[in-house]
Amino acid sequence: MSRLGNIGGRLHRGEISLDFVGRQKTWYAISGLILVISVVSLLTLGLNFGVEFKGGTVFQFPTKPGVTTSDARDAVKSSGVVKEDPIVQKTGTGWRVQTESLSSTDVTKVQDSVQQRLHLAKPDDVSPQSVGASWGKDISQKALEGLLVFLVAIIIYLSIAFEWRMAVAAIIALAHDILITVGVYSLVQFEVTPSSVVGLLTILGYSLYDTVVVFDKVRENTRSLTTSNTMTYSQAANLAVNQTLVRSINTSIIALLPVAGLLFIGAGVLGAGTLKDLALVLFVGMLAGAYSSICIATPIVADLQERQEKYKTLAKRVAAKANSAKRKAKPEVEVAELPQEDVPDDEAEASSVGAGVRVVQNGPRQQPRRGGSKGRPSGKKKR
Repeated sequence: MSRLGNIGGRLHRGEISLDFVGRQKTWYAISGLILVISVVSLLTLGLNFGVEFKGGTVFQFPTKPGVTTSDARDAVKSSGVVKEDPIVQKTGTGWRVQTESLSSTDVTKVQDSVQQRLHLAKPDDVSPQSVGASWGKDISQKALEGLLVFLVAIIIYLSIAFEWRMAVAAIIALAHDILITVGVYSLVQFEVTPSSVVGLLTILGYSLYDTVVVFDKVRENTRSLTTSNTMTYSQAANLAVNQTLVRSINTSIIALLPVAGLLFIGAGVLGAGTLKDLALVLFVGMLAGAYSSICIATPIVADLQERQEKYKTLAKRVAAKANSAKRKAKPEVEVAELPQEDVPDDEAEASSVGAGVRVVQNGPRQQPRRGGSKGRPSGKKKR
């Protein structure tokens, strides 16, 4: 068996344990710091919405050796009709430049300007595409509706399959994952496209899948918990996290490897800009989902359950049992004192020196000598 498999077996049997639930304040502090950074970034930097959401005109044209991002941006702005600073992205075969909405006459001027500045064969090499703002508004509304329907369905399912406290914890973990992912998008200023929305919905399902697996083990460990005094609810929940830890790590790594290939190799090395929107949201979302399933969702469930009276009583019984076991484990010294008339002189002296500890002398008791002349041999008295 591999070393990781051996560790997984010991975690499952409870031979070793990592205290995830007991350190919930640490996880809450880490998540709180990340969420604060995400909210501040959203309030200050905002999101870089793509043309599909805010409308505009997109120009795509091939690249040539030596052409930089600044050259592509200057070629579009030199037309004199673009007022705002265009957004330039390098694709696999060329450039993608996004501007505000332009009229057909202005589009033609931009095509001519790019063809002349970059020395393209003809103006038709610059392919324009105009998107209205109303279409992006409809897409945003449908995405929000889909997200709300998804969350309501999840709450109903988890409340029926498990209980409402687990449903609350799962929704908090999902909101945690969404806000972190959106905050990272704001920090790096990646363009928000329909692919980003699809990726966001995908990672919600992935995060929830991992959470449900842990919750199922928690339910199994706590099914008849109140009938015994072996462990509290938090301890049983922590055992469930440890029992599924190796499985969660393996699943997360296997899922993250291909997504990391899309993000770092496809978008970073090969320059496929159309992949990075989807790859970033999947990578960040899966990473946040794996973390929240272990360190956020389960501790929240334990906190909510420990508020119930039956689990408070259980915790008291477990603590009393643990204290009783500690007292029994301590060595006890029996202190006994014999009556003075039954204790010989030498034993009485030893008893007083021994601070009340009874001293028992093995073997026959030695009788004291009777009165008479000391050292005189037996026989007749010498006249």
